[in-house]
Amino acid sequence: MDARRKKLLFQSQHCGIRENDILLGRFAERHLEGFSDGQLDQFEALLEESDLDLYNWIIGKQSVPGRLNHEVMNALIKFAEEL
Repeated sequence: MDARRKKLLFQSQHCGIRENDILLGRFAERHLEGFSDGQLDQFEALLEESDLDLYNWIIGKQSVPGRLNHEVMNALIKFAEEL
């Protein structure tokens, strides 16, 4: 795993609220290796959002903002539904 992916994996496992740490960490473990540079950019942008907002978007409590409604967010939502 390259340095960028390692950094994103660590960030996803230590992002704040425990629910996000588990969800994002597992998602990253499963998907980061296969992500393109563009998908890594999308995932990185998600990690910059507030923990509570991100969690609410993932579980469908709030609508995902248009700027974040992309393939990585959709994959993350689908991943969460399958857990």
